[in-house]
Amino acid sequence: MTREIQVTFDCGDPAALAAFWASVLGYRLQDPPPGFDSWDAALDALGVPAERRNDASAIVDPSGAGPRLFFQRVPEGKTAKNRVHLDVRAAPRLAGDERMAALEKECDRLVGLGATRIARHEPAPPLEGGHIVLGDPEDNEFCLD
Repeated sequence: MTREIQVTFDCGDPAALAAFWASVLGYRLQDPPPGFDSWDAALDALGVPAERRNDASAIVDPSGAGPRLFFQRVPEGKTAKNRVHLDVRAAPRLAGDERMAALEKECDRLVGLGATRIARHEPAPPLEGGHIVLGDPEDNEFCLD
């Protein structure tokens, strides 16, 4: 039996980080619960005070194929390197200079959204096609692969 997964990010600003990752992945903000036309209406009905409205956010793959990403506010900042990270497949089936050019183009777009470039790893055939390491706006590392 297979299981659905959700990827959860501990963060300081769930709404902003959700917006960043939605732009990176082509995801969208999760719809409010049935019966509500907006998250504000749902949170009003649930009695969530204004200062708690950015405690969590979630984005989903519009096609339903990818996992849900959940962002939850935590009081502490990031203190160490990620032990698990996302690989964003920005150049599948490309190789060599064509692959690295596609990765660089996507890297430029993501830096424009608030990512930080960390490192470029050159291709080392036959096993390594090359990739770029970035940090999201809260310094969570991820790779353009």
